[in-house]
Amino acid sequence: MQSIAELLGLLPGYSSIPETYRALIPVVVSCVVIFACMALAVLFAVWLERKVSAHIQDRLGPMYVGGWHGWAQTLADAVKLLLKEDIVPASADKLLFKVAPFVVFLGAFAAFVVIPFGASSFVADLNIGLLYVFAVGSLSVIGIIMAGWASNNKYSLYGGMRAAAQIISYEIPSAIAIMTVVIPVGSLSLVEIVNAQQGGIQNWFIFRYPPLVFLGFIIYFIASLAEVNRTPFDIPEAESELVAGYHTEYSGMRFAFFFLAEYANMFLVASVATALFLGGWTWFVPESVVPQFIPGPVLFFGKVLALVFVQMWLRWSLPRLRVDQLMYLSWKVLLPASLALVLGVGWVTVYW
Repeated sequence: MQSIAELLGLLPGYSSIPETYRALIPVVVSCVVIFACMALAVLFAVWLERKVSAHIQDRLGPMYVGGWHGWAQTLADAVKLLLKEDIVPASADKLLFKVAPFVVFLGAFAAFVVIPFGASSFVADLNIGLLYVFAVGSLSVIGIIMAGWASNNKYSLYGGMRAAAQIISYEIPSAIAIMTVVIPVGSLSLVEIVNAQQGGIQNWFIFRYPPLVFLGFIIYFIASLAEVNRTPFDIPEAESELVAGYHTEYSGMRFAFFFLAEYANMFLVASVATALFLGGWTWFVPESVVPQFIPGPVLFFGKVLALVFVQMWLRWSLPRLRVDQLMYLSWKVLLPASLALVLGVGWVTVYW
């Protein structure tokens, strides 16, 4: 597979562009392509969740708009949100109120820069790729607090504070759990981590050092549900208590940014889990035995969609936790367990 830079080099006149600009063009093109792909993936995820929730509840979900199973329903809703009136409360902090959705949206999409969808399908291979994902992902916390504070609404403020406490609490066991993979590889680069899993399903980290890394995957997956505010951890958006949480006062396209950021975060945590534990774009069996006839990016997205489906399945199957139960699970269950797993993997790596 050729990289984007190599494909651009085949264009006539590309070599005559000054080297400074020529180095930036592949990055810009890659960002645009990834943004477009993720936007389509998010729209598909919204449609998929409607269908999954419907079938779980013995319904059909969207069936008419666009034809086959209402595939264009999400597009119609997106157009509706674009045309809705953009209301800003009179007593709100207007600057922060308007900026907050873009901060949340930026934090969700910027992290995809280092996600390796294939052997050469990535924008940047940073040697601190995982650190970058966690750092950029933390922008969503700032945006949520900004939204809650700027709305000048006590329910929005409660929702923002709950979200900050929840996301920060669950980032700790999540970050520690991924160390069960970082320690054996010795790198924070997602590309190097995926390359370390080549050679078949038996080399995927989820099946190594049993059951230590497998339990690390479970802890990461549970913590990621809390980080993206998915049920049973959707307390910041507790409709029965807080109307709609931190985005109560938002309407139109600004609300859509929050909505799209949630689904983008679902894909992000599923992509990180796929790269760390499920072999990324690698094939199930060694290529020397059976050639990899499915392109790497397609295989990667297949694994990601499987994890996204599990997130949706859990949402429509489990009740919401109370705040005290949520904090108990993070600080008294997941955190000690993740620390124990890291010590176990470190001991196995050094002495085996």
